[in-house]
Amino acid sequence: MRDFWLSCGHHLLDRDEGGGLVVTDEFLKVYLARPEVVPPPDACTAERTLYRALHTAPRRPVESAEVAAITDPDARENWALLLAFRDHLLKHKTLESAYVDLIRKGVGATPPLFINQLVHVILRNALERCSEPEVLRAAELFFRPQRTTLHDGSLIAADEEVIGGIGQMPASPLVSMLGIPAQAAIDVLTPENAESYWARSDRFDMAIDLTGGRSGLSALATVMTRWISHLLGIDVEIEVLRELREASFVWYVGLDAEGTRIGDLAWNAGVLDEAAAQRIVGLFRLTFNDTMPLLERAHGEPVYAILAMTADGVIRMKPQNLVAGLPIKSAEAVA
Repeated sequence: MRDFWLSCGHHLLDRDEGGGLVVTDEFLKVYLARPEVVPPPDACTAERTLYRALHTAPRRPVESAEVAAITDPDARENWALLLAFRDHLLKHKTLESAYVDLIRKGVGATPPLFINQLVHVILRNALERCSEPEVLRAAELFFRPQRTTLHDGSLIAADEEVIGGIGQMPASPLVSMLGIPAQAAIDVLTPENAESYWARSDRFDMAIDLTGGRSGLSALATVMTRWISHLLGIDVEIEVLRELREASFVWYVGLDAEGTRIGDLAWNAGVLDEAAAQRIVGLFRLTFNDTMPLLERAHGEPVYAILAMTADGVIRMKPQNLVAGLPIKSAEAVA
């Protein structure tokens, strides 16, 4: 199989017997290479000492007094956040179980960047044998905001950082280490150029067509199916809908903040105004193939999922809602 998303660091991780991702020292050291963690030349002795110690032994326990001794307040905050995240990962058997626990108990002060990086590498594991570039490109919505535009009647989504010009700054030190080009032209992924995705996957410079009735939304449905199966061990089928007609709206999940707001409107009012309807990017119906894990009132009823964009055309997907928002009894991850 072809490799992709090298910048997520999946090759630095081990796998357990169930296929889950197991933290290694090499993976933890990538976080120590982040620019906000590497001590600057004028860093105090306490910070430099802590950095050297963790670079030698990244699992080393750190006392709160060691962080408190750092003189720079911003550095103290960065170290506190990083160490709390590291300790959370080390407390769990796999990254998958660490992610599910974090989502269900609350992310607290965990930086969104760290959450997105977890999603990135977990999705890389879930899609290990995927050979369809469109599915992989659709999966980028899970961990990278997208900016949409209408072009000749088509809804095109491109990576917000790349088109905003700030994509030149790598999100991970691995990007720099791998020598991935920072700049590239954006192309809409088509059957004709899909093969080029493999060489460009870490540049996030291919746009995707999310127009209703076309294959982009079906590819996203495939990703959601894999995500739910990989993290929760639940077998679902996901169908793309053109609109909600005569739907028994018993349970719904917003796939982003705007989708949740629109779902609330549909739930309470039964109808959507034109402005809300125009912000809907995708409607999905989830059908569970096994009712055993479901809450009683969800038996026999599908779950509807709503993906929407903001007023300025940005999609900020929240894949954690597919973990915390489904009507299931079990709170256990399978990995």
